[in-house]
Amino acid sequence: MLKADGFDEAVIGVCRCKGREDVLAYSYEKCVDILMKRDKMSYEEAAEYMDFNVVDAYVGELTPAFVTKEMDFEVAEDLNFDMESDHVV
Repeated sequence: MLKADGFDEAVIGVCRCKGREDVLAYSYEKCVDILMKRDKMSYEEAAEYMDFNVVDAYVGELTPAFVTKEMDFEVAEDLNFDMESDHVV
């Protein structure tokens, strides 16, 4: 499994999908916190750095996964997810 350099404290587990190799799973929010503390970035700078330099950095089939608790409204609508009650309707 490949690691995202500097984010060991943000590992939350392993992402397993049928037909694919297991990859490390990181908390997106914890990664942003690490950047804010370690590199003295604002939230906006850290999130932008994560999006463009970490999450979008494809390094092959073993590229780590970054999990977020936030649900995009468009995705929620597609899934019939009720954002108010946190469950699928």
